[in-house]
Amino acid sequence: MDRIAGVTVFVQVADSGSYVAAGKILGHSPSAIGKTIVRLEERLGVRLFHRSTRSLSLTAEGARFLERCRSIMREITDAENDLALSRDTPRGKLKVSLPLVNEVWHRPLLDFTSRFPDIELDLSLTNRNVDLIEEGFDVVLRIGALRDSRLKARRIGSFRLVLVASPAYLAEVEIPRSLDDLDEHACLRSKSASTSKLYPWPLGPNFVHRSDRLRNRLVVDHNAMLISAALDGKGIACVPEFWAKEHVAAGRLQLVLEAETENERVVSAVWPSGCYPPKLKAFVEFIAEALPPVLSRGDGRVNRAEEGAPEAQAAEPPGKKEASTRHPIRPTAHRPRNPVHPSQSRIARHKARGS
Repeated sequence: MDRIAGVTVFVQVADSGSYVAAGKILGHSPSAIGKTIVRLEERLGVRLFHRSTRSLSLTAEGARFLERCRSIMREITDAENDLALSRDTPRGKLKVSLPLVNEVWHRPLLDFTSRFPDIELDLSLTNRNVDLIEEGFDVVLRIGALRDSRLKARRIGSFRLVLVASPAYLAEVEIPRSLDDLDEHACLRSKSASTSKLYPWPLGPNFVHRSDRLRNRLVVDHNAMLISAALDGKGIACVPEFWAKEHVAAGRLQLVLEAETENERVVSAVWPSGCYPPKLKAFVEFIAEALPPVLSRGDGRVNRAEEGAPEAQAAEPPGKKEASTRHPIRPTAHRPRNPVHPSQSRIARHKARGS
């Protein structure tokens, strides 16, 4: 800091032409100004001014040094002005982490870049539970509870997990009409990218025990693969509704046990405590408005707040609601209970016809 102060005094003396004039501008005595110049010359090992009782002029070395010092002072001024501007205007680089999501999340993020062109949006998509502070993120979109007291959070919205399967798969097996029926089906499971632990399904109050009983045919850490497997008729998958909504609307997937698997997962924006610059505020407020329609069910129902939900898919779902008399899948003609895989179902029916 003393070096910068010395440069500031030197430039002001050169501009003012005397210690007295420079002291009046900087608020220091002529003696203090003179001592600062002497210390600067001693550190540099050169004389910067020719001094006499009546005049003060730059030496050749002082003139060269002044040119460089003016450039330094301009840079400092520009940096201070830039910082002052950033306190009031959303601008600069914003480093954001969010889960691996599908294309429906892309539109709000792209709209943000259009709304705030002075912000450089640096996105990192990962299902890994990142350390926001250690890894230098400005904000994280996180699913579940806030566990770090160093962080602040704002609820953005919520979604539900749904069980889905293809019509082809459901045509080959008996459609599950209760949670217990899932024990006899091929299940497509999701695991944590950080711990490799399986996420339990939202199967009522005993969801952990019921999930442990499921017969796993495929385990992955990315919902895109679960959707592909479900579309291919490999079994029943549990995915966020926004991953499945388009396929359900098009008839490529069907909801399974919708009433029996009511649940809610909360999405929050999380950032370091005590840090809320304009660029971060702009992002949080924009996403809080733009993202909920993407997460919503699309059926007009209002999502209920859930406090303290753990991370995505690992959170305990709310208690089982009273079962609806409506089945999400239109029942077909009754057929005997079949094993898991469609090929086994066809063998069983062939033997039945041959008997």
